[in-house]
Amino acid sequence: MTIPFYSLAVDELRIALSYFYTEEETHPTATGAEGTPPTTTTSASTSHPSLTGSTAPPPPPPLSKSTNSSKTKAERATTKSEASNMTASAESIEAAILAALAPSEESVIPDTYPWSTSQNLDHLKVIGAIKSLEVDQFVLTKPLSRSFYELTALGQSVIDDNGSQEMLVLKALLAAPDGGGLSLADLQQSPLGKDLAKAGMANCMKEKWIKKDGDKLVPIVTLEDVEDKPLLLLKTLMEKEGAEDALDAASITALKKRKFISLKTIKSVEVKRGPGYAPQRVKKAADLTKELLESGAWKSTPFKPYNLIALGAKVEGGFLHPLMKVRAEFRKILMQMGFTEMPTNKWVESSFWNFDSLFQPQSHPARDAHDTFFIKDPARTISVPEAYYERVKAMHEVGGAGSIGYRYDFQKEEAYKNLLRTHTTAISSQMLYKLANQEGGFQPARYFSIDRVFRNETMDATHLCEFHQVEGLVADYDLSLGDLIGTIETFFKKIGITQLRFKPAFNPYTEPSMEIFGYHPDLKKWTEIGNSGMFRPEMLQPMGLPENVRVIAWGLSLERPTMIKYRIKNIRDLFGHKVEMARIKTAPVCRFPDSTV
Repeated sequence: MTIPFYSLAVDELRIALSYFYTEEETHPTATGAEGTPPTTTTSASTSHPSLTGSTAPPPPPPLSKSTNSSKTKAERATTKSEASNMTASAESIEAAILAALAPSEESVIPDTYPWSTSQNLDHLKVIGAIKSLEVDQFVLTKPLSRSFYELTALGQSVIDDNGSQEMLVLKALLAAPDGGGLSLADLQQSPLGKDLAKAGMANCMKEKWIKKDGDKLVPIVTLEDVEDKPLLLLKTLMEKEGAEDALDAASITALKKRKFISLKTIKSVEVKRGPGYAPQRVKKAADLTKELLESGAWKSTPFKPYNLIALGAKVEGGFLHPLMKVRAEFRKILMQMGFTEMPTNKWVESSFWNFDSLFQPQSHPARDAHDTFFIKDPARTISVPEAYYERVKAMHEVGGAGSIGYRYDFQKEEAYKNLLRTHTTAISSQMLYKLANQEGGFQPARYFSIDRVFRNETMDATHLCEFHQVEGLVADYDLSLGDLIGTIETFFKKIGITQLRFKPAFNPYTEPSMEIFGYHPDLKKWTEIGNSGMFRPEMLQPMGLPENVRVIAWGLSLERPTMIKYRIKNIRDLFGHKVEMARIKTAPVCRFPDSTV
């Protein structure tokens, strides 16, 4: 046989030729006579025309069928066989299991672990195949479990070195010139190495085999005086194949403490024939397909049994967010307290309703772009009630109702700017304006709203740039601050927050004003959960409300009471892109015990 070698390097050519010539029987077409090694054409002119005139490399010597070559071939065949078995398919493993049970009805695989080893099969894959066969009752299984001790890498090194660390250190010290010992530094720099020298020295000192003499470690025993117990124990354990009862408990504890051995538990099964056993497995069809119908194969094809009364998979619909659950409960509580819900389906408001109607000056820092999201398109509102606008403008510029106003030029361009509302009080002002100008005149009312508001704030564990605000107001004759505190306490007690604090504050549109704080049991601190106050006369008079009508109001976020209720520490785990969907699906129904009962 002629093998072209012009595309191979010399070494690669030798390897390629050796692959062909180490077979047990030479292929007939590659020999001149049976048993005679083939010859190769080595002339450059007959190999490739481009090599004409060059010196061709010498041909490799003929490879005889020596013992070494036979051993190499046998080892290679064994390795290939083992690798092939270890990567065997599930079908071939199933076939091997069924074949092992084929001789008789009493045939059994006593233990799958040694059986897998004998068949050069991966035990995990064997267990998987058995479980698959068990589903169709081809086999029956009985669980088995056995534990034994195996050597760790450190324990194996004791066997390989024929000595424990302390014995190797003792030998090194005894081998020093004149048996005079070595310093720790010299011992660590010896072939033993730093770690072994350190561990061995400690155990030698413990066994009183050596002593310190100045900076040297000096042996005080000879090899005949001592016994290498760890080595003997490990050898005994190996002779008894790691059996749990091979050594006494104290010896096992000592070896485990030094990390020489570890307990390994192997779970396997005993396998025998099942009621549905067959020498060959034919997979059952799951569906009646077009091909089966057309070919008529459905008549002889086994099918998996159908359970026509089984319930289908649970259909998962939408889940209410915890905020929505708390919102629904808040809404229910406020309605029970006699409040009517305000329409809050407008997120975009004009600066007039959001700020100016609340007697908040146009130079107030809250109206800056750093705190408020202004709309680019449309940037201006279309209109506001003209007569009311003029009264609000006059109140800002010159005052009224006992006030001198802010004494500045009120700008229409500023009032008409559109923005994402910063509070639902913008809706409250519109409702109060309608209440004052309705047919039949003013009537006492209670309003509430729960909706989203937007503020340009830095986000942290308790702040977001968008959140839900709960707002309530009561408009009636001759109300006082005591009415406001009592209404707030009643509401919060109904939602289970009994630890409340009120702190004096300033708001442009309420006087007096109070911040509301609630205690968060997980954050272990008082958290601001709302703001409150009595609307100022400068805000109410331009609306046209009677002089002795007072309006008490409060606002709180929906998120912070929800965090307290559901014990959530970070607001970003409740609302926003970091929320876990699993938490939404498993959040319990929100129920607040009525603390007022």
